[in-house]
This record gives sequence, C-alpha cells and structure tokens, in this order.
Amino acid sequence: MIEALRQKKHLQFVLLLVIFVLLCVIITPSEGNWFWRLPPLIQKLPQIITSSVDYIMFDWWLIDVWDPDIEDYEEKPMMNQFTRSASGLILFMIEFVREIFLGGVKTIVTFSGWDWATENEWARWPALPWTVVAGGAAILGHALGGFRLALFVGFTFVYIAVFGQWEPSMETLSFVLIAAPMAVLLGLVLGIWAFKSKTVEMVLNPILNVMQIMPHFSYLVPVVVFFGIGDHAGAIATVIFATPPMVRLTILGLKKLSPEVAEAGLMSGCNNRQLLFKVLIPTARRDILIGVNQVIMSCLAMVVIASLIGAKGLGNNLLIALNQLRIGLALELGVCIVLIAIMLDRLSLAWADKQVDYFADLSFFERHKYSLVFGVVFVAGVILALIGSLVFKEGFNYLYLIPHNKGITTQDFWQAGVDWVWDTFFYALKGFNEWLIVQVLVPVKTAYLAMPVAATFALTMGIGYIVGGVRVGLAVGGFLLFIALTEWWDRALITAYLMTLSVLISTTIGIIAGTLCSQNPVATRIMLTICDTFQTFPSFIYLIPVMMLFGVTDTSVLIAIVVYATVPATRYTIQGMLSVPAQLQEAGSMSGVSRLQRYLSIELPMAFPHIALGINQTVVFALSMVIIGALIGTDDLGQLILKSLSDKDGVGNGLVLGLCVAFIGLAIDQVLRTWANQRKKALGLA
Repeated sequence: MIEALRQKKHLQFVLLLVIFVLLCVIITPSEGNWFWRLPPLIQKLPQIITSSVDYIMFDWWLIDVWDPDIEDYEEKPMMNQFTRSASGLILFMIEFVREIFLGGVKTIVTFSGWDWATENEWARWPALPWTVVAGGAAILGHALGGFRLALFVGFTFVYIAVFGQWEPSMETLSFVLIAAPMAVLLGLVLGIWAFKSKTVEMVLNPILNVMQIMPHFSYLVPVVVFFGIGDHAGAIATVIFATPPMVRLTILGLKKLSPEVAEAGLMSGCNNRQLLFKVLIPTARRDILIGVNQVIMSCLAMVVIASLIGAKGLGNNLLIALNQLRIGLALELGVCIVLIAIMLDRLSLAWADKQVDYFADLSFFERHKYSLVFGVVFVAGVILALIGSLVFKEGFNYLYLIPHNKGITTQDFWQAGVDWVWDTFFYALKGFNEWLIVQVLVPVKTAYLAMPVAATFALTMGIGYIVGGVRVGLAVGGFLLFIALTEWWDRALITAYLMTLSVLISTTIGIIAGTLCSQNPVATRIMLTICDTFQTFPSFIYLIPVMMLFGVTDTSVLIAIVVYATVPATRYTIQGMLSVPAQLQEAGSMSGVSRLQRYLSIELPMAFPHIALGINQTVVFALSMVIIGALIGTDDLGQLILKSLSDKDGVGNGLVLGLCVAFIGLAIDQVLRTWANQRKKALGLA
C-alpha cells in the first residue's frame, strides 16, 4: 500500500487534500493557538530595518563638509552627502534632456547663475519644434526597421503633439532616456561580472529572483528615505526595478556562446579585455539588446508608479485624472503611454534584430544618409516654426508646440462613451458585479481567511514534497514561515486569494486560446501579435477600462489581473504546442486515436514544460497586478505597501511587505520550475 502510494503521485495529492480538509475542520480559530496563527515573532523587524536605515542615513560615517553659509567645516553624514550628490547629478541629466525637448535655462543656470543666463540671450534656448522631433524619430524608425516602423513612430509623435500631450510626454520620455541607459549600464556590468565569476553569479541569482517578483511600490519606500522625492527619486527607483532583466539576459547571452568563439578570439591574439569587448559581447549582441528592450519596458511600467514620489509626466497626469474619476482624460493619457511603450518596444527590438555589416564599402553619402536627411528635416522644421510664428500671431504657434488646452481632445467622446455604457448596461453590469462579489469573491476570500496556518503549511509543503522532494518542500515552507511570523498573514491570504482566482482563470483561457490558435498558422501569428501588443502595455493601463465598468471593487482588480496575466499563459501554450514534433502527431493519427485523444495523450504532455513556465509567468504577472490594484482600494499586502510611503516606519514595513509578496511568488516558482524540469527529463527534452 505504502509502496503504491509512493509511485502514484495523484494518490498522494488526494491524501494531501484529505489531510488539509481535516486540519481545517479540526483546528478552531482562537487567539494563542499556534495551529491557527503563529505568533508574530518578527513583527519588530520593520522597526529594526527603519532604525538601521536612519542610522546609516543620519549618523554613520560623519565627514567634514564645507558649509558656505557659516564659512566653516561642519560634520555631516557621508551617506546623506552621497545621496544628495547623486540626486543632483541625476536630476541635472533629466532636466538637460527635458530642456532639449521643451526648452529652458535650468541646466545652464546650474553652472552659471540666473544673472549670467539673463545677460546672454543664447542661454535661453528654445525647445525643438515638435515637427523636428517627430521627423527625427521617424528617420530613426526607418533606419532600424524600415518604412512601416517609420510610419508608426512618426504617427506616435504626431498624435501626441496634436492631442496636446507634448509636454507631459516629453517629460516621460526624458525620464526614460535617463533611467534606461543607467539600468542598462548597471545590468551590463553586473552581468559581465557574474559571467566571469561563479561566486558572483551564485550571490546575484537569489537577489535577482526576489527583485523580479518584488512589487513596484516596495522600491519607492527606501528611495524616498535616501533620495527624497522628485524626478530623480523616481528615476533611481526605476533603475533598481529595471536592472534585473538586463543582468539575466547579459549572463544568458554570454553563456550561450559556443566555446569556439572564445577560442578563435584567443588564437587571434586577444587579451582578456579585447576578448570580452571585441568578441564575446558583439557576438552576444542580440540577447544583450533584448535585455535593453526589457529594461525600456520596465521603465515604462514604472511611469505611473514613480509619479507617487514626484516624477513628472504622463503617469502623474494619469494618476490625477483617475483620482478625479475623469475617465475620458485617463483613457486619452493611457493611449499616449501605450503608443510610447509600443514605439520604444518596436524600436529596441528592431535594433536588436538589425544586422550590422562591418565590412561594407559605402560612399560618404550612403554611410551618412540618415544624418543628412535629419539635417534637412531639422532645417525644414525650424523654417515651419518660423512661418508658424508669423501665421499664428495672436495665439500659440501650432507648428512649434501645441499646449495641452489647445490640442485636439477626445475626452468628451470617451466620457460620453462611458456614460452610454453605464446608461445602457447599468443593471447588467451591476448585477454581474454583485453576483461575482457575493457568490464568488466573498466566499473564496472567507475560505482563505478561514484556513489555519497548520493546514496551509501542510498543503503547500506537501505539494512541494510531492513535486520535488524534501528540498522543495522545505524551501516552500521557509518562504511561508517568514510570512507567517509577520503580523500580516491574513493580508497575505487575501493577496493569495485574488492571485489564485486570477491565475486559474487566466491559465484556463490561455491554454484553450493557445491550443486553438496553434492549429492554424494565421491564427498563431495574429494571437502572438496580440500578445506582444498587450505585453507592451504598462500594467496600470489595464485598470482604466475595468474601473470605468465596475468601479472601485475587487471585480475590477480581478478582471484587470485576468486580462494582463492571460498573455504569458497563451504565448507559452502556443510555443509549447508548436514544439511538439510533427512525427509524433502523425504517429498518433496513424494509430487510430481521435483528435481529442491525440491532444490529451501526446500534444498536451509534450507541451506541458512550456505551459508550466507560462503558468509561472502568469503567477508573476498576477502578483504584480494584485499589488498595483491597491491603487483602487484592495485590502491586501499592496494596500499596506502603498500606506508605508507615509508611515514613520515606512522603510522597514515596505521592504518586509515586499519580501512577503516576493516569497509568495518564489514559493510557487519553486514548485512549477521543478515540475517543468521533471517533465522535460521524463520526455527527453532536458
């Protein structure tokens, strides 16, 4: 009996469920019952972290600093001086780029002063006309991806200009143009270091795992303490958030290289530095540039979140519009963010895919044709701006800069659409919302909150043990133990309930949609294009339409999560189904099985390793959206993280809460990755 149980994992799962149910029935809720809830033994950890940060920031390593106000040296904390200097430098770079797009004198004043800038007219330089920026961007698109990309890039900038969103869009773009290169450089350095040193890689891997699952909000709290608020603080938080994918893809790209590449470089006389920068990195160029693409997308995902700590741009305006329930304006701003995200995504991918001919024998005009064309566009744009200043004498120069209140607006149209939807489908939407909350969400939430901690540990650790043995079981238990010893176990259960429901729905939709689309090449291309487009959208965008329909409820959060998290489930299912060898499918058909039998017995098992990784990504996406849903009022860990921005113990609370969220994701990641790897080995794919 015991031996049969060991060999049949499905029986083990059934027995585990029985034990779980029995524990839920036997253990009664009571204060002081450790089987119900563990005591919060590490509830002082946030205070310890906060005190440590305060000491480092204000008391550690005092240095003598010249104070011009008192004309004497004064002892000041080194960390405080360092963060102030770093903040000033980053803010200077952001303002410099911003002034190129929008005009100004702040950067020059930093070096000289207002009097000098006033006396020198040239210092008060004008902004680039929007026509020049749009034309230059279109030229860049053509150079990287051809006519279609140029058309889309040009359309993006023209749309932003004529809709009067030029100023906030350029603020956002300047923010990304500074944060992204910093994240790329940091990620490249760490990735190369990890590639050269196994020890560094071993240290970085768990840190990167945690950072990639940590919610966006958790990065804001320590940044505010060390760097204050403003564009510089938002940029620093964005750099920290966007660096992990660059590190991973740099390591991946360098490790994928064939040993023959390095041998050829050494045989040609390269030293270690030349081998790295002239052979290995150029050869791994595409993977590294894919990392650049991921960095850019991560930066745009932080646009709205960074506005919570003072970052200017579209994200700040969008947040204000949502707080004022101006859905029409929010949708208009959301379209701008989406267009910028898709544009930067397509440009960076085109850059990654572009083949460089190092040996081309081209004439001067052929080598510099795009620069020359941009020169023509620049002159034409300036002339148009001058003509516009003569034509629009009593108003704004629409050929130079279109203010937000003078451009085309669709706010009224969208708002009318919202009102029409509410008037037409009010009772249907209200009925569905009430049914979902009363019949599904509340019961499931109640059931999760009623789970004793002992039963939860038995279930999760048991699943880990069945899938991956003692090691995985203990790893899962360790992640959950940390959460259970905090004072936020119940909030973690609420987070888990929303994540579980959304993952189940997203996975079901993704597997069905992916399976159906994989049967037809045209449907496959269309669905992958849709997935690419949806994955490009910053996660916050998904909240806008659902808030319009269902208001500030758990329904809105659930539907937003499902839409956002279905993308990886669908994509990985398609990839898994396409990876099934055609010979196996033909062999199944020739053996006389039905189409359904072939799918269940051959195609689905072979595709499962891909699907499992898709489910893993779905969990990460769902957790991310659950936390972002705190902005519309969910009562989970995300709400507490958001609240920590204004708490006196905010640093400690934010970091510990972020770790709680990350550990939920890592516990599931351990199980799913182990399961996927086992299936790969069983199928001979490893």
